[in-house]
Amino acid sequence: MRTRVWDDLEDSGVARFPFPPHGRIPNFAGADDAAERLADQPEWEAAETIKANPDAPQLPVRRRALRDGKTLYMAVPRLRDEQCFLELDPTELAPEEYDPATTVSGIGEYGVQVGPEAVGEIDLIVSGSVAVTEAGDRIGKGEGYSDLEYAILRELGLVDDETPVATTVHERQLLEGGGGGEDELEDEAGGEAEGEGTVETEPHDVPMDLLVTPDRVIRPASSRKPTGLDWELLEDERLAEIPVLKQLQD
Repeated sequence: MRTRVWDDLEDSGVARFPFPPHGRIPNFAGADDAAERLADQPEWEAAETIKANPDAPQLPVRRRALRDGKTLYMAVPRLRDEQCFLELDPTELAPEEYDPATTVSGIGEYGVQVGPEAVGEIDLIVSGSVAVTEAGDRIGKGEGYSDLEYAILRELGLVDDETPVATTVHERQLLEGGGGGEDELEDEAGGEAEGEGTVETEPHDVPMDLLVTPDRVIRPASSRKPTGLDWELLEDERLAEIPVLKQLQD
C-alpha cells in the first residue's frame, strides 16, 4: 500500500522535493495550505506545546508553530541519545531564525537538546503519514519511531487520551474506509486505482484525531490510544540502541 501511494504521488505530479517520494514521508503540493488549515483549528489554537515530526511536508507546520508562539519539540533521529528531544522555544529565537531553525539541518544548531524529563506536557502532536484512512488509521514509513515516541511520552505522563494527534496529507494520501476494511486509491479521473489493501492496526498504533488536507478537515470517531510502552514488542537490539528505553526499563 505504501508503494501504491508513493507511485501515485509521483505519477500524478503531486509529489514535491525531496525526490523520489518513496521510502519517506512524502512531501506534496499544497503542504503550506494544509498547515494553514491546521492552524485554523481549535486544537491548534488551544495548544501551547507541539510535538512534530521532522519531515518535509510538515515544515510549514513547524514554522507556523514558532510564529504563533508555541514551543516546539522534535525527536532526535532514531532516539539515539539520552537527551532524545530537541526543543525550540520561540521566545529564545529571533523571528528571522524561525525558518532555518525548523529545518532538519537547522534544528541541531538552534534547538536545545533535552531529556524526556525536561519536556513539558504536550498539547498537540503532529505526525507525518504516507497514507491515512478516513477512520484515522495511519500508515508511516514502517520503522515505528512515531508510535514509539508517542509511547515514551505516554509512559512519562506527557500525553494522554485527550491529547489530539493530527496529520497533514494530500487528498491522494487519504484512503477510504479504515478500521480493517478495504481501502482504495482513486486515479486522476476519480475511478478506483488498480489494487486493494487492508489497513490492519495493532494496539501500539496511534490513531489520528485530525486529518488535514489542503482542502478539508476530517475528524474520525475517537479511538482509544496506546497507554504506554509494550515491552514485549521491544527487541533487545532496539533496547540497546535507544538509551531512553533502558532508562525507563530500569
